[in-house]
Amino acid sequence: MKSAVELAKILLVDDDLASRLTLQTVLRASGYMVDSAASAAEAVDKLDHSEYELVLSELRMESPEAGYRVIAHARTMDYKPATAIITTTYRSSGRADSLRPESSVLIEPQDVPGLLDGVAHLISNRATKRVTRSLRRPLAAAG
Repeated sequence: MKSAVELAKILLVDDDLASRLTLQTVLRASGYMVDSAASAAEAVDKLDHSEYELVLSELRMESPEAGYRVIAHARTMDYKPATAIITTTYRSSGRADSLRPESSVLIEPQDVPGLLDGVAHLISNRATKRVTRSLRRPLAAAG
C-alpha cells in the first residue's frame, strides 16, 4: 500500500539483511520511497541508474572502506544527493569527520526518532541548496 504522501527517494546500503530490512521498514512507514543495496558495487550501480535525494550507507560492509566508496561515488553524481553514514558499531576515529561536510551526519539507527529527524534534516538541506542554486543561475545570467 502506498503512503498518501511520498516524501523522498532514499538509497539504503547495508550488507546486513536484518538491519537493512528494519531500516527499510522504518523509512517506508515514515513515507519515504526506499531502494536498497547489499554491497558497495550494487549501490554504485543504483546511483548510476536512478536519482536519490539521500544515500544512507553502512560504513563497513564487504570491506572496511566500502561505505566511504559509496558516499564518495554519490557525491560525484550531478544530482547531488545528501549523504550519511549509518552504523551501529562505529565510533569516530577522525575518518568520518574528514569525510562528512556539515550537511552529513553520522546516523545511529538504534535511535529511531533521531534517525528520522536526521533523514528529514538532510533531505531538507539538500532541497534548500537546490533551490538556492536554481535561483542564482538566472541572476548570474542577467548580471
